[in-house]
Amino acid sequence: MAMLTKDDLRDLYSKGRQRGLQFLFSKLNPSALERTRSAFDDTAVEAANWWIIPRIREHWNECITGSRSQNYRQWLTQDFLKGRTGLKALSIGCGTASHELELAQSEIFESIRCVDLAKNRLHEAEQKAADLGLSNIVTECVNVYEAQWTEGSFDVILFSSSLHHFKGVHTFLRDRIRPLLKKGGYLIIHEYVGPDRLQLPKAQIRAINECLRLIPKPYRQIYQTHMYKNSFSGSGWLRVYLADPSECVDSSSILPAVRGLFQTVYERPFGGNILMHVLKDIAHHFTDATKEKEDLLEALIRKEEAYLSSHDSDFYFGVYQS
Repeated sequence: MAMLTKDDLRDLYSKGRQRGLQFLFSKLNPSALERTRSAFDDTAVEAANWWIIPRIREHWNECITGSRSQNYRQWLTQDFLKGRTGLKALSIGCGTASHELELAQSEIFESIRCVDLAKNRLHEAEQKAADLGLSNIVTECVNVYEAQWTEGSFDVILFSSSLHHFKGVHTFLRDRIRPLLKKGGYLIIHEYVGPDRLQLPKAQIRAINECLRLIPKPYRQIYQTHMYKNSFSGSGWLRVYLADPSECVDSSSILPAVRGLFQTVYERPFGGNILMHVLKDIAHHFTDATKEKEDLLEALIRKEEAYLSSHDSDFYFGVYQS
């Protein structure tokens, strides 16, 4: 386990440029909960992570639904849950609720309760719901462990990039989440399930660096800095913990827990082992589709697929039934 790496120092500088000194000082707060909240409570933050690249999102779609043009929300409403009505859903750690707002526009959901610790993000979700004329979005700023929800009151519970922020995943799902689902209800995850605290194995770090060397220098300039991403050393445990004590705290337990507590209905890996780390902080160079950049992204995708032929995926989409 690496306590501190070169990437930690680079990340400290880039985060200071992107989010300001106030954000960095917030990481000195002795409250673990407040440090977690500070990581997500700024809706104005701009970043350059892999998910902003259209081709990467298309790749996720291909992995999850089999079609570049159909995301998992569309698959749920157009295929898996087609014909159902009056469903009640709970989304935990929803952020600005972009996924939930898309689901709410179908006639399937009577209500989607969107829960998060970050008030600013929930406020943005409320505004977007109002703009779309949606009356089936309900927001709640509450700690999941303190919320008063009736057992068996939800048809669907969704974790979209949020379950990896919970410690003791097996116990959490067994004692807090499973009782909330109706009999036959669905747990849906779109999640990082890789190594705890982002402590990547050496083989993965080597593969990431091999891919970085494929990228021309101009495309390796780090977002809002004059620095270049020339190598990758991974995240140190200390920096991950200080930045967000909940980050990947028990992520490696997610798949064993959901498979053990629920019936697996549909499950698809969508990688991330290489692409997430290679493209972090330089993804802004690849949001416009030029031939050179398209070819480079395809080469990176093929490299990740080759790596996954002998390694487990760090990201999974899954539907599980109670």
